[in-house]
Amino acid sequence: MRDEEVSGGADAGRARSGGADAGGPRGAETDVGRVRTGAVADVGRVRTGAVADVGRVRTGAVADVGRVRTGAVADVGRARGAGAEADTVIDVVLDRAAHAARQWAATSPDDRAAALDAVAEALDRETGDLVALAEWECRLPGDLLRAEVGRTTFQLRSFAEYLRSGAVNGVVIDREDPHWPPGPRPDLRRVLVPLGPVAVFGSTSYPFAFSVAGSDTASALAAGCPVVVKASHSYPDLADRTAEIVEEVLPKGVFALVHGQRRARQLVLDPRIKAVAFIGSSRVGRELHHLAATRPEPIPFYGGFGSVNPVFVTARAARKRGAEIARGFARALAQQSGQLCTKPGLLVVPEGFADDVADEVRALRAEPLFNKLVAKRYETGVEALTAFLDVLVEGGSQAGGHAPTLLRTTAAGILEGHDEALSECFGPVSVVATYRDSHELLELAAALPGQLTATVHGEDDDVLPELIGELTGRAGRIVWNQWPNDIATTPAMHHGGPWPATTSPFHTSVGVRAVERFQRPVVFQGFPSRFLPEVLADN
Repeated sequence: MRDEEVSGGADAGRARSGGADAGGPRGAETDVGRVRTGAVADVGRVRTGAVADVGRVRTGAVADVGRVRTGAVADVGRARGAGAEADTVIDVVLDRAAHAARQWAATSPDDRAAALDAVAEALDRETGDLVALAEWECRLPGDLLRAEVGRTTFQLRSFAEYLRSGAVNGVVIDREDPHWPPGPRPDLRRVLVPLGPVAVFGSTSYPFAFSVAGSDTASALAAGCPVVVKASHSYPDLADRTAEIVEEVLPKGVFALVHGQRRARQLVLDPRIKAVAFIGSSRVGRELHHLAATRPEPIPFYGGFGSVNPVFVTARAARKRGAEIARGFARALAQQSGQLCTKPGLLVVPEGFADDVADEVRALRAEPLFNKLVAKRYETGVEALTAFLDVLVEGGSQAGGHAPTLLRTTAAGILEGHDEALSECFGPVSVVATYRDSHELLELAAALPGQLTATVHGEDDDVLPELIGELTGRAGRIVWNQWPNDIATTPAMHHGGPWPATTSPFHTSVGVRAVERFQRPVVFQGFPSRFLPEVLADN
């Protein structure tokens, strides 16, 4: 998943359009603790109805897909570009988020659940307009985009259910016990509390599920943290429209969207931001991670930088299911034109199997990449790889986009120090590495840096404990006889991995446990029940 540069001038995606509304997020203002869906409604008893904007009623229709709606005034939190006006905009946004933080944190889990459900319902209502705009701006097929909107609203509802379960609070109560074996124990009550405003960087690869209202935003809101989203340069109009829908539902200050390359550094360095969630390039992410760690008050930086997601094919599996594995790999490489952080970028196979894989990859058609910037970076990356690796299938730029490229090397070559194959190249390219024997296979597994996923295609009678053991130490998810591309939205999922795949191997960005990134524990010792937070009190 990729984002734009950290520093620079005007937004890479679009020129600035529209004026700046000094009033803030659209919709009638309300105290934090109430939700806007249609008319203003208390959280927990959301009403449906027409959405009233400040001074006018909005139809919600998108005028001329691909541009900002006619008559819409750019919100203070979404002004694009650079300069003094944009600096004022972000300062206002951060002030509002800081002001809202304590009140939003104080809302009950049920109230926050109602808010997330309301956002999901609002997005569902606007699916048609959102998909049409995304088709134009992201150059992705409508069926895929519609499914991703569904995934996004499912995520929001999953966090709502998690909030209602009470598990989000992480409550642990140890009552006073004067006879506790090591010594008398006081009354101790542990709870998880929100960190404060969170900066979320929208992903290029997933314009809905990991973007404005995606998993990072949903999990931070569920934790009780206001969110400021830095829009991806790849789809600024879609980001604006999605943000409008979210802002119309949530209380003032709890959510905002900003544009522009300069905003990345500003958000990470601003003392009002208490945590960052980032999905993008390793180069940009590492720079922002350094900034977050070296602030006067360092903050958590949850960065997902991607990986090559190696796939290991055993000799037995290649003999028994070679054609099936080759076809499956080609489909996985081509999915979303290789623009996924879970794309299999390294296929490790026994000698003699690479040509079968090449035949399947040659049959793939060219597909468009997200935009010219992504295409340029992809072409530069492929050019760098071909300086060191043999070309097995030459894809390249064609009338319909970019056809997949397949490169070849050997496990021995990688182990001798030619480790270019272990560096991710975002787009439809992968590397086949051949091995001579199981010893070389294990050596290569042991040489891997941290990965989001590692896959094994083997047979039940393969002897694989050592290989699986090596991969367990290097990946956040290990896949058996399947492909790693799709990330199930479910409590057991872990989307993360050791450095350099992510900055925190302990946390996931998918599933309800993602909320834990934006919480910290506090213990209350010896307090009377009437002074305790409601979730800790005796009642």
